Amino acid sequence: QLQLMESGGGSVQAGGSLRLSCVVHGYYSSLCMAWFRRAPGKEREGVAAAFTGGGSTYYDDSVKGRFAISQDNSKNTLYLHMNSLKPGDTAMYYCAADLTFSACSASRFRSKDRYAYWGQGTQVTVSS
Repeated sequence: QLQLMESGGGSVQAGGSLRLSCVVHGYYSSLCMAWFRRAPGKEREGVAAAFTGGGSTYYDDSVKGRFAISQDNSKNTLYLHMNSLKPGDTAMYYCAADLTFSACSASRFRSKDRYAYWGQGTQVTVSS
């Protein structure tokens, strides 16, 4: 059983930066991890994903070049570095874990049904 806990959200002005953290309790070495977000009135959408064992990372076009995933395996923690933030990035951000590896591909990482474990979310608000 996994437990995921996000932190690092907050309020920033457009152009600012934030770093979100997702601590994984229970198991970390072989997971497909992802960041999703849900803006008010919209569906939850996949933002980025990566294997905890290293390798390829995947980004939605809306954040490519601005957001980056990193991880600290010694801390069982996945990060989302968010730069050049825009008001359109305002959302609740969630991390998610898939133990089957089926989610980690460019075409599948956005499919929220592939992830069995979710955190509670952390709010990001970007003002203009």
